[in-house]
Amino acid sequence: MTWDGPATPSAALLMDVFGRLLMRFGPQHWWPGDSPLEVMVGAVLTQNTAWPNVEKAIRGLKEKGDLSLGCLLRIPEETLAELIRPCGYFRIKARRLRNLLTLAAQRGKGDLEAFLSLPTGELREALLSVSGIGPETADSILLYAAGRPVFVVDAYTRRVLSRHGWIPPEAKYDEVQALFMERLPRDSFLYNEYHALFVALGKRHCRPTPRCYGCPLEDLLPPEA
Repeated sequence: MTWDGPATPSAALLMDVFGRLLMRFGPQHWWPGDSPLEVMVGAVLTQNTAWPNVEKAIRGLKEKGDLSLGCLLRIPEETLAELIRPCGYFRIKARRLRNLLTLAAQRGKGDLEAFLSLPTGELREALLSVSGIGPETADSILLYAAGRPVFVVDAYTRRVLSRHGWIPPEAKYDEVQALFMERLPRDSFLYNEYHALFVALGKRHCRPTPRCYGCPLEDLLPPEA
């Protein structure tokens, strides 16, 4: 369920926004990762930290051994925490990562592909059952690791939409997600690229202190912005 009002963007406007961002920033080739497992690891480690720190942590894991489900589960949690120290909150994230990987091994009977092949609703519910895995992280895994057409909503998405008056400040995650999924084709490639382009826009223009000049969406701002 989503809201409906004069400022609610239409499907045509959402596709226009996508076209503008793609023309300005080009394909983003996101999510960076050599395998679905690496994407899952990155989705947990990137919580509350910058991506370069995640890359350092993943390099540390790779130097320890093969980045596989079995190999990661054999690493003691204290050792795992030290290996991912660059990403911050490393002890908490080590516990979350261990819990996620344990779940994947149990539900997939040791086969990550089998786990990621679960029906979308069942897989999302399983991911959300892991302490510390919220909708954004779960949907990132669904989209980027499992290839499911599930739109990911992050802080950049909210910032862009709210500044343009397209969502109210109190909008919930599921409502913002529905804004896209009810209006756009259920296409994992489209959702992948759209989310990544919002990130690119957020880093270059729609920052906490906005840099609107030259933004490809500048002329879409409401008059009072």
